[in-house]
Amino acid sequence: MNGGTNGGTKDGPNGPVDKPRADATVDAEGRFVVSVTMPLPDTARPRLLLRPRPPKGRSEQETGRVVALEPAGQDRWRAVLDVAPALEEGRWDMYVLGAPGEERLPLLPGLRDLRALVSGAGDGRASPLAVRIPYVTKDGRLAVRAWLRATHAEAGRIDFSGDSMTVTARLFGARLGEGAAASLHRRGRDGAERRITLRPEGDQDFAFTVDYRDLSADGGQGGAGAAPAIWDVYVRPAADAPRIRVARLLDDVADRKTVFVYPAATLGGVTVRPYYTVDNDLAVEVAPAGR
Repeated sequence: MNGGTNGGTKDGPNGPVDKPRADATVDAEGRFVVSVTMPLPDTARPRLLLRPRPPKGRSEQETGRVVALEPAGQDRWRAVLDVAPALEEGRWDMYVLGAPGEERLPLLPGLRDLRALVSGAGDGRASPLAVRIPYVTKDGRLAVRAWLRATHAEAGRIDFSGDSMTVTARLFGARLGEGAAASLHRRGRDGAERRITLRPEGDQDFAFTVDYRDLSADGGQGGAGAAPAIWDVYVRPAADAPRIRVARLLDDVADRKTVFVYPAATLGGVTVRPYYTVDNDLAVEVAPAGR
């Protein structure tokens, strides 16, 4: 359970609320429950607004998801977002809406109970895979990170041995067939690909080992000032099947990039380092040594 503070109140924790603060819970069935603390008259009809955050340089969308906030005690209001309909993939900011024409109020974070997400097993997940993780933004507001994927390969344990790494993963929305392979694609115009045979470990589970020398042979060797080569990790469940992104989505971590830092290996003039992107997708960086 992640804790919040009482920094959004005046005159101590029992004083009137300066800004609405929300506790967020994800239960075992995947429902997202939001409990808001905000003094309002009994006749009020507040609503919870989830609005997709636009990409940089684009204007905010007018559309969003609005859910009624029901009375849940003294100065308490509650909304439940069922599993369906799913949120589109992206980041969603959360607000309270009062009467028509009133300014929307951003939510401050309270307690976040994400224990139901911690196991990361994902058993019984329907297709498409829909994931919602409440988190605190850099400016201290409550938001939701959502993923929606028709097919998905959930990264599990990553083991390291000298100049290689072994990834275990679980497949959702597809089944392994003949010619199944991990597929590493180098970003850029050439779109180079490395295919690695999978080792099935059950109906959905599999593993594969990446030899860093296969990635460093013709990438990331442009000298100390050269840009690194980035290899994105996919799986092809069969020889001619569309590729599926390998990512880690089924737990309580909304942003893995700075939380999970893996060791780098040095091979000749390059260093090789796996990492998670801003979207929690698995990738491998090959950079000139000493960069």
